[in-house]
Parts: sequence; C-alpha cells; structure tokens
Amino acid sequence: MIKRYIKRKIYINKVKPFIDKDIIKVIVGQRRVGKSYLLFQIMDLIKEEDKTANIIYINKELNEFEKIRNYQDLLEYVKKEENKKAKNYLFVDEIQDIDKFEKALRSLKAEGKYDIYCTGSNADLLSGELATYLSGRYIEIKVFSLSYLEFLDFHKLKNSQESLLKFIKYGGMPYLMNLDLNDEIIYGYLKSVYNTIILKDVVNRYKIRNINFLDNLIEYLADNVGSLVSAKKISDFLKSQKIKISPNIVLDYLSFLVNAFFVFKVLRSDVQGKKVFEVNNKYYFEDLGLRHSVVSYRQTDINKILENLVFSHLQVLGYQVTVGQLEDKEIDFVCEKHDKKMYIQVAYKITDENKKREFENLLEIKDNYPKMVVSMDDIKGESEYKGIKHINVIDFLSIDTIT
Repeated sequence: MIKRYIKRKIYINKVKPFIDKDIIKVIVGQRRVGKSYLLFQIMDLIKEEDKTANIIYINKELNEFEKIRNYQDLLEYVKKEENKKAKNYLFVDEIQDIDKFEKALRSLKAEGKYDIYCTGSNADLLSGELATYLSGRYIEIKVFSLSYLEFLDFHKLKNSQESLLKFIKYGGMPYLMNLDLNDEIIYGYLKSVYNTIILKDVVNRYKIRNINFLDNLIEYLADNVGSLVSAKKISDFLKSQKIKISPNIVLDYLSFLVNAFFVFKVLRSDVQGKKVFEVNNKYYFEDLGLRHSVVSYRQTDINKILENLVFSHLQVLGYQVTVGQLEDKEIDFVCEKHDKKMYIQVAYKITDENKKREFENLLEIKDNYPKMVVSMDDIKGESEYKGIKHINVIDFLSIDTIT
C-alpha cells in the first residue's frame, strides 16, 4: 500500500513509544484531519523494523469493507487475514462505523496476538464504549488539523505575514496541499468536508431531523467564536429569529457537534480557586477554514479568529484549557499541562486604549506562573510589560512548547 504523505512528527512521536506494546492505540479527531495518513505512517514504521510484519488494514470509508458491519464481521475478517507465522498488526480506520466494535477489540486484545490501532471521529462513542470495555487497556491520541508550522511544511511556504494570513483564511485541513490557494477552490472543497462531517457524524449518528436548526446553531457559533454563550442565550436568540427551540435541545445539539470534534467546548474556571462553572462557556472551531465556510472570512472578525487560532495551537501543544474568571474580569486562557501552568490574553493590536485591560488583568493574578499577551503587533522576539511577555502571534504559533 503506497501512499504519498508528509510526516506529522508531532503525532508519530506520541505513537512510537506504544508500538508493539500490549495496549490499543486509539487515534481520534475530526474527519479529514489526517488520521488515515497517520496510520499509513505507522504501518511504514513497522515495516521498516520488521519486513515480515502482517498488516491487516480496514477502512470503513471504502466500499470494499462495506460488509464489515458489526463486531462479528470484524472478528471474522481479522481471523481470515491473520498470519500465524508472523506478528499481526491490525489497523481499523473509522471504527465507530462498526456496530459494537468494542467487543471485537476486547476479544482480540485478550488473545494477545495483535498489535491494534484504530481511528475514530466520535468522542462520545469511543470514550464511552472503550472506557467501559477496555478501561486502562488503551491509549487515546488526539489529532488536529495542521498547526501553523505544519501548514508551512505542507504548502512549501516561508514563514511570513503573508503565509500567516493564508493559514488564518484557509485553515489547516491537510488535503489543501493538493489545491490552489484561492477562495473559490478552497471554500468549495471545505464546504464538501463540512457537509460530510455534519451528515455522517452529526445528522446520521444522532438521527437528527431538524437540520435547519442545526445549520442555524452552527452559524451562531461561527459568529460568536470567543464569546461566552449559554444554551438559554442561544435559545433566546433563535426565538428572535422565529425559531422556537428549548435550551435542553440546544444543549443536545451542542454536544453532538463537540462529539464530532467539529467544535471544542471550553469551560470557565475561577482563577483564584478550583471552581469550574457549568454555564456560559466558549466554543472554538477545530479548523478556521471550516468556520469560514459557514460564515465568510471577514477582517472585522480578526480578534475572535486570533483567539481561535491561539486556542487551536494550545490544543496541539497538549494543554488543558479553560477561560479564566477573576472576579468581574476575564482571562482568555488558563492553560495547564502536568505541573505547568500559563495565563494568556489575545488581542489583535495593543493600543493605548486596550493596553491596560490586556496586561492589567494578568497582573491581578497573584501567583508566579508565566503570563503572556499574544497579538499581531510587529514585535521582534519578545517584548515585556511589567514582567508579562508580549509576543507576536507568528512567534507564538512557531513554538512547540511553552516554558
């Protein structure tokens, strides 16, 4: 199986320590972010180490695997493809499309004859079923659309303001490397990706009938990226548009979009304590290009777009992110990873009018964790204001760890 791809080292390095280990590797993320090609890279790594390795590959998006519909079909196919004289590696792409797949995985793992890798595009199904049947026996690896540095690599671009604007405008879906970067072509492709995700992973998965409401909800989220929203606020807005939907239904539909990795829900947390608030959350898009295929890219949205961009990079870096609440003030991002913590504010430009708000909010946090303001100001390297770092967004997106 020969596939042309550019290696995504971020994720390969996360998988490598678990190759040939007795633990199932579950690679999750939105459709079309490159999970399938990551599987091909892992297969090639295995073949480099062991030429006799027997690769059993199933891709539920291909018609040739249509007959594998449930866990019994999966077990039967694997047994047929097994090589008793070699080490067997099982790769299943979009495994959530196989009914009760977790039963097959549990059985195959118990036999101890297979090194198992699978991908999925539904967070609820994978975490729920696997947690029940395979608790402690699988590792989950999240894959996101291209980071800024990956975007430069895929498109063979130099690191520049012009390249950043292309990344902001078109997003990081990997397949874009095969297309000319112009609006008509790119947004035509992204609209087809959007339709596939919404149809397969939301409408069909959850048997949704009110598609018109779903479209309106997604458009509302796209318009309100980076704003605090609640189910009641959305419900009230839709009522003003002559669409009557209860807050509970809104909550259900929001969870469907989160489960499909189409948007990410970010909770608020009390900076001075450990309390996490259950209402008024923020929602960010997995991919800005997909967001722009819903509501057209507008320069006037640059503040909220930059906030989404910074959030996405924090996800790639592996940080747990919440929105900070400091009495009546808001901290854009409270980022935690193991024993590290960081506070971040995001702004388009720092002016005399907003400088106090962006920096002073951070100065009121009474701990010694690093604090940073990210903006599009022309800063060479890092600037500083009263001990708080000020960094250009290109430099922020170009780092692979935060210290």
